[in-house]
Order: sequence, then structure tokens, then C-alpha cells
Amino acid sequence: MSTTALLLVLAAAVCHAGWNVVAHGVSRLGTPFLWWGAVASTVLWLPVVPFTGGLGASVGGLAVGAGVSAVLHVVYMTVLQRGYAVGTLSTVYATARGSGPAVSAGLAVLLLGEQLSVTAVVGIAVVVAGVVATGLIDRRPTVSPAPRLLHGSSTASTPGAPGPARRRLDPGIAWGLLTGLAIASYTIWDAHALRTWGLSPVSFMVGVTLVEVVFYSATLGRRRGELVAVARAHWPRVLAFGVLSPLSYILVLTAIRTAPVALVAPARETSVVMVAVFGALVLREGSLVKRLAASVVVLGGIALVAL
Repeated sequence: MSTTALLLVLAAAVCHAGWNVVAHGVSRLGTPFLWWGAVASTVLWLPVVPFTGGLGASVGGLAVGAGVSAVLHVVYMTVLQRGYAVGTLSTVYATARGSGPAVSAGLAVLLLGEQLSVTAVVGIAVVVAGVVATGLIDRRPTVSPAPRLLHGSSTASTPGAPGPARRRLDPGIAWGLLTGLAIASYTIWDAHALRTWGLSPVSFMVGVTLVEVVFYSATLGRRRGELVAVARAHWPRVLAFGVLSPLSYILVLTAIRTAPVALVAPARETSVVMVAVFGALVLREGSLVKRLAASVVVLGGIALVAL
């Protein structure tokens, strides 16, 4: 990966960590916040289009590419918000960002014909391991009471006494994995669209957010009445989201035009280091020392990818 592409991806990671912290803080607002986020993204970035390549080489390609990508991004944002509503920031974020690049790298090789060196493959594996460890090292086992046996059974428990504990899957991990699959889906499609139709990253992103506004408008339903209240109470977050979320992905799309997706996708995960530190310092979600140790593993993997 070139130095320029790596710097673009690292800058994208900073922006990505920032908007995820913002999104986690309002995760329970759901669709009304996502609607405002899409509107803000479109309004703030539309004036930039004429100065960043215009509509690109193919208006038809832009329409198809952005339309499909918008559907995939809506799925991604919906699943991510649901994950943040039921799980911790660090667990959901790390699981999603760990599984996403692993699947993306595999699909890039299979579908886009990209080739990877042995060093890059090892680096991707190290990144994924470090990212997943970042989210899981401090997680406490989640248990649920086992069902009581019917009275009269040879192993029946005493009436009123709790049954033995039974482990169950952490919902944060489950939603994180679903988010990772969504990440891989839109990453591969977007790379294909930009390369096939010669699209501008900024106009492509604006097209995506514009279609998202339509989708979120159709799903608001009775929650339309909450829009004004959400805007009044959370307009700073809406503006931050509108700037950082598109910017993070515009930088990635720019890097994808010259660098392999299989390398760009895992390199983005430096954002996990930042979110892990934020989760430990501000949200008190786990041991800072352990999270920093796992983050060092992530950075080591990225160094291998960048060779």
C-alpha cells in the first residue's frame, strides 16, 4: 500500500472513531437521528461536489452505484444502532470492525481478483485478532437461569430455588457480527462501483446519503413527530455526524481507487484503538492497560499490511 493511501485510511479512522462515539451516545433515538444524520450529510457535502470531480464519468453508474450502496448502508446503520442499544460500545464496535475486514479481504480476492502477499495475509489475521481481542478481553460471561424441571422429576430443583446458570451469546457480539457482514457487503460493492464507472468519491457519498434520506423517511412512520425534538436536543451531534461520517468514508473511497480493498479494509481498523481508549477512559467499559495491549497488536498487523 502506498504512503498516500495509508495516510488517507488513517485519517478516515480518526473520523470514523469520532462519529461512532457520537452515534453511541444517541443510539436509542434510532431512525429519527439517522434521518437527520442523512439530511445533514447531504446538505453539508452537496456544495463540495462541483469542486471534487463533479458527478464522475457516468451519471447512470452513479445512480445505480449509489442506489445499491444506500440500501446496504441503511442495513449497516440500522444493525449498528441496534447493536449499540443492546451492547457496550467496545464490544459491538470491535466485533464489527474485526469481522468486517476479514470478510472484505476474502471477497476482494474472490470477486475483485485482488492478490495478496503472504505478509499481507498475516497482517490481516493479526489485525482481526487484535480487534476482536480489544472488544472481548474485559467482557463478563452473560448467563441466564436454566429452566426449572417439573416437580416430581428425579433431578427437580427445590421450588423457588434458582436453577443452574446457563451461558448465552452476548447480544453485542451477535449484532457486531451482523454489522461486520454489512460492512463487507457495502465495501466490496462500493469498490466495484467506483472502479467500474469512474465515479467521484464525494458525489458517490452524497448520492448514497440522498437515497438514505428517502429510505429513512419511508420508515419513520409515527416517529415523524419526534424529528423536531431530536433536532433541538441533539443538533450538535447531528452536525458532527453529518461532517465526520461522510468524510471518513470519502477518504476510504479515495484510497480504494488506488489501493487494494483487501488492504484498505483492515487498515481502517486503527479506529478501534481510539474507540477502545475512549471506552475505557470515559465510559469505564474495561481495563485501559489490556485494551492498549490489544491495540498494539492491531497496529502491528497494520504495519505488516502496509509493507
